[in-house]
Amino acid sequence: MIQQGQKLPEATLSELTQDGMVHHDVSALFAGKKAVLFAVPGAFTPTCSEAHLPGYVVLADQMKAKGVDLIACVSVNDAFVMQAWGEAQNASEILMLADGDGSFTKALGLEMDTATFGGLRSQRYAMIIDNGVVTQLNVEVPKEFEVSKAETILELL
Repeated sequence: MIQQGQKLPEATLSELTQDGMVHHDVSALFAGKKAVLFAVPGAFTPTCSEAHLPGYVVLADQMKAKGVDLIACVSVNDAFVMQAWGEAQNASEILMLADGDGSFTKALGLEMDTATFGGLRSQRYAMIIDNGVVTQLNVEVPKEFEVSKAETILELL
């Protein structure tokens, strides 16, 4: 599993924008920026939709006021699902990133097998990134939701 002080792995994440599909190189996306990246097991799932993403939507301005340049949500879903979920949650300040094949999640060592629920998914986590380097990593214990929520990350900024 990735550790604090390590650089994010090379990977490509997708985003569906008004202009079409954009494929982001992770190193370029986070280069020269202070960022918050949080991951959810699945778009439109209960905790993710009722608490995790909404917390970041509500606190985005406060995070940006503390010097955060980019707030991104990633999930092992496709870009169409992530775009629709972002719209449904009014997440205009959050970059909704798709890790469709789970390669980024696997490279981080933060994958989990949910079997018949959805197969390969991401563990729930949040990280603070400075110029591509993880400075804070908060991984949830399974079935918990405390250390990766927006309020916790805001306190750490």
